[in-house]
Amino acid sequence: MDDQRIAEIVRRVLSELQTQPQGATAPRGHVATCMGGAVSGGRDGVFNSIEDAIAAAKQAFTRWSKVPLSERKRYIQIIRDLSKQRNHEWAEMTVRDTNMGRASHKEIKNRLAYELTPGPEELSTYCQTGDKGMMLEEYTPFGVIGTITPTTNPVATVINHSIAMLSAGNTIVFGPHPNAVQCTLQSMQEINRALTAAGAPANLMTSVSEPTLKTAKVIMTHDDISLLVVTGGPAVVRAAMESPKRAIVAGPGNPPVVVDETANVGHAAVSVYEGSSFDNNLPCITEKSCFVVSAVYDEFLAAIRQRGAYLLDRQQTEAMTRAVITPDDHVNKDYIGKDASYVAQQAVGVTVSSNCDLLIAEVGRDHPFIVHELMIPLLGIVRCNSYEEAIQAAHHAEHGFKHTAIIHTQRIDRITEFAQLMDCNLFVANSSCGACLGNGGEGYTAFTIAGKSGEGPCTPKTFSRRRRFAIANAMRFV
Repeated sequence: MDDQRIAEIVRRVLSELQTQPQGATAPRGHVATCMGGAVSGGRDGVFNSIEDAIAAAKQAFTRWSKVPLSERKRYIQIIRDLSKQRNHEWAEMTVRDTNMGRASHKEIKNRLAYELTPGPEELSTYCQTGDKGMMLEEYTPFGVIGTITPTTNPVATVINHSIAMLSAGNTIVFGPHPNAVQCTLQSMQEINRALTAAGAPANLMTSVSEPTLKTAKVIMTHDDISLLVVTGGPAVVRAAMESPKRAIVAGPGNPPVVVDETANVGHAAVSVYEGSSFDNNLPCITEKSCFVVSAVYDEFLAAIRQRGAYLLDRQQTEAMTRAVITPDDHVNKDYIGKDASYVAQQAVGVTVSSNCDLLIAEVGRDHPFIVHELMIPLLGIVRCNSYEEAIQAAHHAEHGFKHTAIIHTQRIDRITEFAQLMDCNLFVANSSCGACLGNGGEGYTAFTIAGKSGEGPCTPKTFSRRRRFAIANAMRFV
């Protein structure tokens, strides 16, 4: 199928979408026929029952596993093309659905997902021959993957997982976050629709119309789910790690950034501002605490304020702390992912400039703004007497999550030392956090950073089994 044919399919799917109500899901009693029998309640992969969703994905896997690799590559390109054409609408829908983040930044995340997620090309075959014969290793699918998706990057995760997991030959059952149901299901349905219009098996991705904690538990324990992929907070991560199934787990992060006395301070300030304010600080990789060496502290503070940050005074910082940290020492969900102007006005009654995307506060290393992963465009900045003090304070603030860390310095030895100390899955030097996932840096993107279970940034290889085939004393031609 050439590019023109793919474009025709995408246009036809988009035309059909315009005639259907936004966020439409399966009506009660609708029947989708799958290979091996009928599964009730399905429409473009969405079912009334989580058991039916899993059964449909299992039946789809039987068909998908027989699709030639060349065809699989064609279908993956259709996902990329559709996601590109629907990017703006999906970004706007995500903000409406979750009431968090910024649509323009959702578009960037979606673009990273459809442009930089590796596809089937990553699954190369390895062959070795020698005096004793031939050995062949190939990447093969697990089967049906159950994935619990976050509210912070819902559509970007659907795009990323659909490309990476389907590329590996799996089918998928999504467990959407309850606060991101419509955008998760609708983007999944539209991708399913485009794929089936091009001849792919139905129900390559499925979900349930009303996701709950109970349906998530079914996904995590069902016999027909071969692999779990879970993104979430400590409770969800703990449940996944305790599951008898193999689980790829992306837990919380609290990325610190260090600025030492050799740094390009102006560049560092702009990078920290743009990284920490990105999508209102929702992504797990964004700078969430800042440690600046005293020799350049005042210069850094002036530079980040010049970029647009609003510096809270001591009284405002105390009021902000009372507002965003609850009496039982948790982050107030009312402020998560909200614009800086909203947080400033609602929390402390301050009106900030319209071009201000980040609030900053001068605090100590044990302040709640440093200790907690706020996911609010509010950055605590700590003055440190030395580089050594800064990296130790940063290490303490990251809590051993080993997720992401950032440093601004001109000394390579310090980059090395800090990277070794933090031992994180993602590490950035002299740029904002996004550089580690292709946003301003080199490399592919991933929306599952599996630090807890050790896989790191996930790709089709992550969602594959490596299988070996050997022929002894044969297939050696020299």
